[in-house]
Parts: sequence; C-alpha cells; structure tokens
Amino acid sequence: MARVEIANVGVDPAGSAAPGGAGRTAPVGAVAALRRAVATLTGDTWPGFLARRTGRLVVSLGVVVTASFAMIHLIPGDPVRGALGLAADPAQVAARRHDLGLDQPLPEQYGAFLANLFHGRLGDSIVSQMPVSQIISDRLPATLQLVIPAVLLILLVGIPIGMLAAVLTRDGRRRRGELAFAATTGVLAALPEFLLAVGLVAVFAVWWQLFPVAGQSDLSSYVLPVLSLTVVPAASLSRVVRVEALRVLREDYMRTARAKRLPARLVYLRHALPNLLTSSLTIGGLLFTSLLAGTVLVENVFAWPGLGSTIVQAITTKDYPLVQGVVLVYGAAALLITFAVDVAVALIDPRSTVRGN
Repeated sequence: MARVEIANVGVDPAGSAAPGGAGRTAPVGAVAALRRAVATLTGDTWPGFLARRTGRLVVSLGVVVTASFAMIHLIPGDPVRGALGLAADPAQVAARRHDLGLDQPLPEQYGAFLANLFHGRLGDSIVSQMPVSQIISDRLPATLQLVIPAVLLILLVGIPIGMLAAVLTRDGRRRRGELAFAATTGVLAALPEFLLAVGLVAVFAVWWQLFPVAGQSDLSSYVLPVLSLTVVPAASLSRVVRVEALRVLREDYMRTARAKRLPARLVYLRHALPNLLTSSLTIGGLLFTSLLAGTVLVENVFAWPGLGSTIVQAITTKDYPLVQGVVLVYGAAALLITFAVDVAVALIDPRSTVRGN
C-alpha cells in the first residue's frame, strides 16, 4: 500500500502535497517520471502486469496467425487455379498445389505453416515463384520510409498544437479561436486518407507541379505521401491533447504552479505535459495502428513500392501466399504497437499496473 501512495504523490508535479503523503514534496518533471518508472519496474505489481500484457499479445498473435492461415481455405474456389488462370494445364495446377502443400490434410498444413513461420519461411509466391519473405524484406523498407517520418510529424505537430489550443482557449477565452480549431481539426480528422492523397496530388503535383505525381525518387517524392499519412492522425491527436490539457490545466497543482509565478515553459512543459501523456499515448496508439491501414491506400495513390501496394497487387493477381504474408506483417505490427503503448503508459503512470485490466 505504501508504494501506491508514493505513486499518487508523484502525480502532483507542482510540488504540493498529495493525499496520503502529508509532509512530502512530490518530485517534478523528468526526475518524477524517471522515479515513477523505476518504482514501477521494481514493484511487485509490474511482473503481473507484464505477464498479463504479454499473455494477451501471444494470444492475439496466435489469432492473427490462425486467421491468415485460414484465409486461403475460406476463400471460395481454388486459389492456385485463380492465380494461374482458368486455361492453365490441370497437371501444372496439381503440381503447384503439391508444391504449396495444399493437397495435404488441413491439420498437417497448419502444422507445416507454423513450423515454417518459426523458421522465418512464409512460402513462395504463386505468381513470381519468389519467397514471400524476400518480397516482404524488399518492400518493407519503402513502407517504413513513409511511416517513420509520418509518426514523427504526427507527434511534433499534434501535441504542440493541441497544447497551444488548450492554453489559448482555457477558462472560456477566445471562443472564436476555439470554434476555428474545432472546425478545422474536425474536418481534417474526418477526411479519408485516399481522398486527401488524391487532393494533394491534384493541387501540388498536377496544378502547381511542385512535387512528383507518383513514384519513389528524390526527397521531393516523399512530401505528398508523408503529408497524406500525417494530416488526419495529427488533427485527431491535437483534439485529444487539447481536451486532456484543459483537464490538466484545471487541476490544483497547476494553479499552484501559476501562483508561484513560474515561467510559462516550466508550467506547461514540466507540469502539464507529463500528466496528459497517459491518455494521449493510448489514443495515439490507436492512431498509429490506423496509420498502417492508411499506407495501403496512400501507397497505391502514389505508386509507392511498399507493402501497401504489394498487397493490393497480390489480391488482384490472386497471389494468396503473398497476401497471407503481408497480412501477418501488418497484424503483428499493430499488436506490437498496442503492446508498446501499454508498457509506455504503465511506466508513465505506475497506478495502471495495479488495475486488473
């Protein structure tokens, strides 16, 4: 019980005494976050929390693996016949089914699929005859070259804009600015990535001819795809950050910090920012997983040679082993992002490890 009370004291970064901790002064800023993280890692609740989250991750990965295996067998028709064409020689179709192991009993196919998966083998493409793992390794860097800058921009744009909007509009001030912020971010957050990408191409590539229409070449070819992935999540994140920042700014310790006439940068960056990161990270994790789906649409608009365009081409040509491999990569990435966000939230707010969820 004493450990939980100490964590509760650390939530008040302005230095005021928190309930259950009379006479003690709470640490502030990065030092407080570091102490909370150390207390979480060394506490009795951390192993149980980590075990629960890891167990959920393993079960979820098992579901994704099983679903990707069942995909070929649930699709109506013969996937090999669909990929090779209706005019393909029956002997060629039978040989290809044997090479893929599709003529074996279903339990044996599943066991072989798991064994190959543990050894990093995802089968061979029906169309190109290349190993699926090699195709993914060739295309994955191009997707990461879009996703990583997009994630950084989302954080660098969404969090500051949300905090600035909260500071400027708190306590009912600047009603027009609040309405402008809500309307602008609401419209941007509701835009589909596909429609946004097409609009950016029409304006900046076709009309003004400032950037390439499609393809991966020099740095200028990255601008429009990255913007297409950034605008919608950044707008959504800024709205969440503003709501959480308004809640934090109304707390007693924030009023205490302002009453001490601390510099504004200390009040907002040291005291407000760490206390709104928990909920913002949770929503941000959902936004980042949706970013993975957005790459499929954006890469096809810009003819980007990544996994997004690869899976669409594989679906078009009925190359189901390749579709299966890409689905596995996307599903595992989404689950790992969720797991990382859960751990990050637990480190920032040790009280989350006490909860049974």
